[in-house]
Formats: sequence, structure tokens, C-alpha cells
Amino acid sequence: MTEAVTDSPTTALPILVVDDEPHIGRIIRTRLEQDGFRVMLAESGVEALDQLQREPDVGLIVLDLMLPGMSGIDILRVLREDTRWSDLPCIVLTAAGQEAHWQEAEALGVAEVMSKPFSPRRLLARVRHHMRGPRASADDSSLL
Repeated sequence: MTEAVTDSPTTALPILVVDDEPHIGRIIRTRLEQDGFRVMLAESGVEALDQLQREPDVGLIVLDLMLPGMSGIDILRVLREDTRWSDLPCIVLTAAGQEAHWQEAEALGVAEVMSKPFSPRRLLARVRHHMRGPRASADDSSLL
């Protein structure tokens, strides 16, 4: 018999979505909030780090790599050097087609890399998985 997941998204820590394209951030926020998650948005690396300083208890980051000023890679480096966020799961969601960027993100310990354009449904499944750990519901696999 499989163990049921009892954590509801509404009791989970918030998700920080970092994307410099406001419409992408809104699409992600809307989809995640429809599933009961709390979502914070940031349009730059500096804004993301400011939000983390104000609310350091975040459960997951959805992070674009190509950001103005401070790149997603720069943000990952800051996160991995700070003990508060060194193990924070990050899903990189990027249009960057350069293999070197993806490899660098993976070397910095991201949970996974997804490319744009993306399926909001698949992203939701991956968020559910990483927010709940390996006990994610069986429904999640059907969304892949």
C-alpha cells in the first residue's frame, strides 16, 4: 500500500519564481496558485536576493538563467555559498540553448533544467515533486 501525501501546498513554504519576462512569471504564478501554492515573483537577480533576505524560508526556486544584471548562474552561486539556501531546490527554466549554461547550472546542484517554451502542466508536476520530495503523488508522473 502506498503512503498518502498529507502535506497540502497551502501549508508548504512559498515558491520564488525569478523571470525577467513578466508574462512568464504571471503564467507560472497563476498555475501554481491554482494548485494551492504560495508564489513570490522577482524580475531580476537583485530583486530575488532581496526577497530571500526578507523571507528566507522558501521551499523552491523556479529560476531563469538569462536575467538582466545578475544572471541565474550568479544567483545559484550566491545560494550555494549561503548555508540557509545551499540545499534549496531550484528548477532552472530557460530559453538559453547553450549547453555550457545548462552544465554550469547542473554543476551548481539544481534539481533540474527545463527549457522554454515549457508546459505549465509539466512544470507543476516537477514543482509538486520537489516540494514534497520523493513521496510525490502518483498523479505527478502522469503529467510528464
